[in-house]
Amino acid sequence: MISGVALVAKPGGPVGPTSHDVVDTVRRALGTDRVGHLGTLDPFAAGLLVIVVGRATRLAPFAAAWSKAYQGVIRLGTTTSTDDATGEPVATSDAWRDIDGAQVERVLATFRGAYDQRPPAYSAVKVAGERAYRRARRGETVALPARRVEVAELVLVRFAPPDVSFRARVSGGTYLRGLARDVGEALGCGAHLAALTRTEVGPYRLGEAVAPEAVTPGDLREGAELVRELPRRDLDEAGRAAVIHGRPVPAGSGTGEAGRVALFARGRLLAVAERSGELLKPRVVVAEE
Repeated sequence: MISGVALVAKPGGPVGPTSHDVVDTVRRALGTDRVGHLGTLDPFAAGLLVIVVGRATRLAPFAAAWSKAYQGVIRLGTTTSTDDATGEPVATSDAWRDIDGAQVERVLATFRGAYDQRPPAYSAVKVAGERAYRRARRGETVALPARRVEVAELVLVRFAPPDVSFRARVSGGTYLRGLARDVGEALGCGAHLAALTRTEVGPYRLGEAVAPEAVTPGDLREGAELVRELPRRDLDEAGRAAVIHGRPVPAGSGTGEAGRVALFARGRLLAVAERSGELLKPRVVVAEE
Protein backbone atom coordinates (compact mmCIF):
# COMPACT_ATOMS: atom_id res chain seq x y z
CA MET A 1 0.00 0.00 0.00
CA ILE A 2 1.32 3.45 -0.88
CA SER A 3 1.68 5.84 2.03
CA GLY A 4 3.02 9.32 2.61
CA VAL A 5 2.42 13.05 2.34
CA ALA A 6 1.68 14.98 -0.86
CA LEU A 7 1.84 18.75 -1.25
CA VAL A 8 -0.95 19.91 -3.53
CA ALA A 9 -1.62 23.35 -5.01
CA LYS A 10 -5.37 23.86 -4.72
CA PRO A 11 -6.93 26.24 -7.27
CA GLY A 12 -9.32 28.89 -5.98
CA GLY A 13 -11.65 31.52 -7.35
CA PRO A 14 -15.44 31.91 -7.58
CA VAL A 15 -15.89 28.32 -8.74
CA GLY A 16 -12.92 26.81 -6.94
CA PRO A 17 -13.08 23.17 -5.83
CA THR A 18 -13.73 22.13 -2.25
CA SER A 19 -10.94 20.46 -0.31
CA HIS A 20 -12.97 17.25 -0.61
CA ASP A 21 -12.96 17.65 -4.39
CA VAL A 22 -9.18 17.91 -4.32
CA VAL A 23 -8.94 14.78 -2.18
CA ASP A 24 -11.11 12.92 -4.71
CA THR A 25 -8.82 14.06 -7.54
CA VAL A 26 -5.76 12.79 -5.68
CA ARG A 27 -7.50 9.48 -4.98
CA ARG A 28 -8.02 9.00 -8.70
CA ALA A 29 -4.48 10.09 -9.53
CA LEU A 30 -2.94 7.62 -7.06
CA GLY A 31 -5.49 4.85 -7.42
CA THR A 32 -6.19 4.59 -3.70
CA ASP A 33 -9.17 5.48 -1.51
CA ARG A 34 -7.30 6.15 1.71
CA VAL A 35 -6.61 9.87 1.33
CA GLY A 36 -7.20 12.82 3.66
CA HIS A 37 -5.79 16.28 4.35
CA LEU A 38 -4.36 18.37 7.19
CA GLY A 39 -6.74 21.32 7.05
CA THR A 40 -9.61 22.54 4.89
CA LEU A 41 -9.30 25.40 2.43
CA ASP A 42 -12.56 27.12 1.48
CA PRO A 43 -13.56 26.66 -2.20
CA PHE A 44 -12.69 30.25 -3.15
CA ALA A 45 -9.27 30.02 -1.43
CA ALA A 46 -6.18 28.83 -3.25
CA GLY A 47 -2.88 27.45 -2.08
CA LEU A 48 -1.23 24.65 -0.19
CA LEU A 49 -3.31 21.63 0.79
CA VAL A 50 -1.28 18.97 2.60
CA ILE A 51 -2.59 15.55 1.59
CA VAL A 52 -2.04 12.40 3.65
CA VAL A 53 -2.17 9.00 1.96
CA GLY A 54 -2.45 5.42 3.19
CA ARG A 55 -1.20 4.72 6.69
CA ALA A 56 0.05 8.30 6.97
CA THR A 57 -3.60 9.31 7.51
CA ARG A 58 -3.21 7.89 11.04
CA LEU A 59 -0.53 10.52 11.74
CA ALA A 60 -2.59 13.57 10.76
CA PRO A 61 -3.59 14.45 14.36
CA PHE A 62 0.07 14.95 15.29
CA ALA A 63 0.34 17.83 12.80
CA ALA A 64 -3.00 19.44 13.69
CA ALA A 65 -1.35 22.20 15.73
CA TRP A 66 1.05 23.30 12.99
CA SER A 67 0.84 26.97 12.12
CA LYS A 68 -0.33 28.08 8.68
CA ALA A 69 0.74 31.11 6.64
CA TYR A 70 -1.41 33.07 4.20
CA GLN A 71 -1.49 36.07 1.94
CA GLY A 72 -4.82 37.68 1.15
CA VAL A 73 -6.99 40.72 0.63
CA ILE A 74 -9.52 42.21 3.04
CA ARG A 75 -12.12 44.39 1.30
CA LEU A 76 -13.45 47.19 3.48
CA GLY A 77 -16.98 48.57 3.39
CA THR A 78 -19.08 45.44 2.87
CA THR A 79 -19.94 42.63 5.27
CA THR A 80 -21.31 39.38 3.86
CA SER A 81 -23.25 36.38 5.12
CA THR A 82 -20.19 34.14 4.84
CA ASP A 83 -17.53 36.73 5.76
CA ASP A 84 -15.99 36.26 2.32
CA ALA A 85 -16.67 37.17 -1.29
CA THR A 86 -18.95 34.18 -1.91
CA GLY A 87 -21.67 35.38 0.47
CA GLU A 88 -24.55 37.79 0.08
CA PRO A 89 -23.94 41.40 1.14
CA VAL A 90 -25.37 42.07 4.59
CA ALA A 91 -24.36 45.70 5.13
CA THR A 92 -22.35 48.39 3.34
CA SER A 93 -20.60 51.53 4.52
CA ASP A 94 -18.60 54.35 2.96
CA ALA A 95 -16.68 54.92 6.18
CA TRP A 96 -13.62 53.25 4.60
CA ARG A 97 -13.13 56.38 2.48
CA ASP A 98 -11.89 58.23 5.58
CA ILE A 99 -9.45 55.50 6.64
CA ASP A 100 -5.73 55.77 5.92
CA GLY A 101 -2.93 53.22 5.97
CA ALA A 102 -1.74 54.25 9.42
CA GLN A 103 -5.17 53.46 10.88
CA VAL A 104 -5.18 50.08 9.19
CA GLU A 105 -1.72 49.33 10.54
CA ARG A 106 -2.77 50.24 14.08
CA VAL A 107 -5.85 48.02 13.93
CA LEU A 108 -3.93 45.06 12.50
CA ALA A 109 -1.45 45.39 15.35
CA THR A 110 -4.25 44.84 17.89
CA PHE A 111 -4.90 41.37 16.46
CA ARG A 112 -1.33 40.14 16.76
CA GLY A 113 -0.96 37.58 19.51
CA ALA A 114 -3.80 35.66 21.13
CA TYR A 115 -7.40 36.76 20.75
CA ASP A 116 -10.87 35.24 21.11
CA GLN A 117 -12.32 34.68 17.65
CA ARG A 118 -15.91 33.83 16.82
CA PRO A 119 -15.98 31.27 13.97
CA PRO A 120 -18.08 32.26 10.94
CA ALA A 121 -21.68 31.01 10.86
CA TYR A 122 -20.80 29.27 7.59
CA SER A 123 -18.15 27.00 9.06
CA ALA A 124 -17.61 23.32 9.78
CA VAL A 125 -17.85 23.83 13.55
CA LYS A 126 -20.49 21.51 14.97
CA VAL A 127 -23.57 22.72 16.80
CA ALA A 128 -25.44 19.92 18.60
CA GLY A 129 -23.73 17.40 16.32
CA GLU A 130 -24.48 19.27 13.07
CA ARG A 131 -22.17 21.44 10.99
CA ALA A 132 -22.88 25.15 11.50
CA TYR A 133 -22.98 25.85 7.76
CA ARG A 134 -25.85 23.41 7.29
CA ARG A 135 -27.92 25.32 9.85
CA ALA A 136 -26.94 28.66 8.29
CA ARG A 137 -28.00 27.46 4.83
CA ARG A 138 -31.43 26.63 6.24
CA GLY A 139 -31.74 30.23 7.38
CA GLU A 140 -31.18 29.52 11.06
CA THR A 141 -29.37 32.10 13.17
CA VAL A 142 -26.02 30.60 14.15
CA ALA A 143 -24.06 32.22 16.98
CA LEU A 144 -20.91 30.26 17.69
CA PRO A 145 -18.90 30.79 20.89
CA ALA A 146 -15.54 32.50 20.52
CA ARG A 147 -12.39 30.46 20.92
CA ARG A 148 -8.79 31.45 21.53
CA VAL A 149 -6.57 31.62 18.43
CA GLU A 150 -3.01 32.82 17.94
CA VAL A 151 -1.99 35.32 15.26
CA ALA A 152 1.80 35.11 15.20
CA GLU A 153 2.17 37.49 12.25
CA LEU A 154 -0.17 40.00 10.61
CA VAL A 155 1.50 42.42 8.24
CA LEU A 156 0.04 45.14 6.03
CA VAL A 157 1.51 44.56 2.57
CA ARG A 158 -0.41 47.24 0.67
CA PHE A 159 -3.36 49.53 1.26
CA ALA A 160 -5.26 50.40 -1.92
CA PRO A 161 -8.67 51.47 -0.59
CA PRO A 162 -10.93 49.67 -0.12
CA ASP A 163 -8.53 46.73 -0.31
CA VAL A 164 -6.09 45.73 2.42
CA SER A 165 -3.45 43.28 1.21
CA PHE A 166 -1.93 41.37 4.10
CA ARG A 167 0.34 38.52 5.12
CA ALA A 168 -0.47 36.36 8.15
CA ARG A 169 0.77 33.38 10.14
CA VAL A 170 -1.81 31.84 12.46
CA SER A 171 -2.48 28.84 14.65
CA GLY A 172 -4.51 25.88 13.49
CA GLY A 173 -8.24 26.53 13.74
CA THR A 174 -8.00 30.25 12.95
CA TYR A 175 -10.51 31.53 10.39
CA LEU A 176 -9.06 34.18 8.09
CA ARG A 177 -12.65 35.04 7.14
CA GLY A 178 -13.30 35.75 10.79
CA LEU A 179 -10.16 37.84 11.03
CA ALA A 180 -11.26 39.94 8.04
CA ARG A 181 -14.69 40.44 9.62
CA ASP A 182 -13.14 41.46 12.94
CA VAL A 183 -10.72 43.90 11.31
CA GLY A 184 -13.65 45.55 9.54
CA GLU A 185 -15.55 45.86 12.81
CA ALA A 186 -12.53 47.40 14.53
CA LEU A 187 -12.17 49.94 11.72
CA GLY A 188 -15.88 50.79 11.95
CA CYS A 189 -16.65 50.14 8.31
CA GLY A 190 -17.22 46.40 8.04
CA ALA A 191 -15.22 44.07 5.79
CA HIS A 192 -14.99 40.66 4.23
CA LEU A 193 -12.23 38.42 2.92
CA ALA A 194 -11.90 39.04 -0.83
CA ALA A 195 -9.00 36.72 -1.67
CA LEU A 196 -6.85 34.14 0.13
CA THR A 197 -3.86 31.95 -0.66
CA ARG A 198 -2.31 29.55 1.84
CA THR A 199 1.45 29.64 1.40
CA GLU A 200 2.73 27.43 4.23
CA VAL A 201 1.63 24.60 6.52
CA GLY A 202 4.19 23.77 9.19
CA PRO A 203 7.47 23.04 7.36
CA TYR A 204 5.83 22.78 3.92
CA ARG A 205 5.77 25.53 1.27
CA LEU A 206 3.39 26.20 -1.61
CA GLY A 207 6.33 26.40 -4.01
CA GLU A 208 6.91 22.67 -3.49
CA ALA A 209 3.33 21.69 -4.38
CA VAL A 210 1.95 20.11 -7.55
CA ALA A 211 -1.50 20.20 -9.18
CA PRO A 212 -4.01 17.70 -7.71
CA GLU A 213 -4.31 15.70 -10.92
CA ALA A 214 -0.52 15.55 -11.31
CA VAL A 215 0.26 13.79 -8.02
CA THR A 216 2.21 10.53 -8.46
CA PRO A 217 3.57 8.01 -5.93
CA GLY A 218 6.97 9.59 -6.54
CA ASP A 219 5.71 12.87 -5.09
CA LEU A 220 4.93 11.31 -1.69
CA ARG A 221 7.10 12.33 1.22
CA GLU A 222 7.72 10.22 4.30
CA GLY A 223 4.83 10.19 6.75
CA ALA A 224 7.45 10.43 9.50
CA GLU A 225 7.65 14.16 8.73
CA LEU A 226 4.30 14.55 10.50
CA VAL A 227 5.83 13.49 13.82
CA ARG A 228 9.08 15.43 13.42
CA GLU A 229 8.49 17.31 16.68
CA LEU A 230 8.17 14.18 18.83
CA PRO A 231 11.07 12.59 20.74
CA ARG A 232 12.58 9.73 18.72
CA ARG A 233 13.60 6.23 19.79
CA ASP A 234 15.43 3.81 17.48
CA LEU A 235 14.75 0.13 18.06
CA ASP A 236 16.61 -3.09 17.35
CA GLU A 237 15.05 -6.00 15.47
CA ALA A 238 13.45 -7.48 18.58
CA GLY A 239 11.89 -4.12 19.41
CA ARG A 240 10.72 -3.72 15.83
CA ALA A 241 8.94 -7.09 15.88
CA ALA A 242 7.24 -6.24 19.16
CA VAL A 243 5.99 -2.83 18.05
CA ILE A 244 4.67 -4.03 14.69
CA HIS A 245 2.47 -6.46 16.62
CA GLY A 246 1.35 -3.78 19.09
CA ARG A 247 3.44 -4.95 22.04
CA PRO A 248 5.19 -2.46 24.37
CA VAL A 249 8.96 -2.01 24.56
CA PRO A 250 11.18 -0.69 27.36
CA ALA A 251 11.24 3.11 27.48
CA GLY A 252 14.98 3.38 27.97
CA SER A 253 16.60 6.79 28.34
CA GLY A 254 16.14 9.98 26.36
CA THR A 255 12.39 9.69 25.84
CA GLY A 256 11.23 11.90 28.69
CA GLU A 257 9.08 11.03 31.64
CA ALA A 258 5.74 11.08 29.82
CA GLY A 259 4.08 11.81 26.50
CA ARG A 260 4.38 10.44 23.00
CA VAL A 261 7.48 9.04 21.32
CA ALA A 262 8.13 8.24 17.64
CA LEU A 263 9.52 4.72 17.28
CA PHE A 264 11.87 3.95 14.39
CA ALA A 265 13.73 0.90 13.10
CA ARG A 266 15.87 0.50 9.99
CA GLY A 267 15.49 4.24 9.53
CA ARG A 268 11.71 4.02 9.06
CA LEU A 269 8.88 5.12 11.33
CA LEU A 270 7.11 2.17 12.96
CA ALA A 271 4.65 3.75 15.35
CA VAL A 272 3.87 6.50 17.79
CA ALA A 273 3.94 5.21 21.35
CA GLU A 274 2.89 6.62 24.68
CA ARG A 275 5.07 6.28 27.74
CA SER A 276 3.48 4.37 30.60
CA GLY A 277 5.87 3.90 33.50
CA GLU A 278 8.95 2.19 32.14
CA LEU A 279 7.25 1.06 28.94
CA LEU A 280 6.45 2.61 25.56
CA LYS A 281 3.05 1.37 24.43
CA PRO A 282 2.33 1.63 20.69
CA ARG A 283 -0.82 3.72 20.08
CA VAL A 284 -0.60 4.37 16.32
CA VAL A 285 1.20 1.72 14.26
CA VAL A 286 2.03 2.67 10.67
CA ALA A 287 4.61 0.06 9.68
CA GLU A 288 3.76 -3.10 7.81
CA GLU A 289 5.40 -6.44 8.46
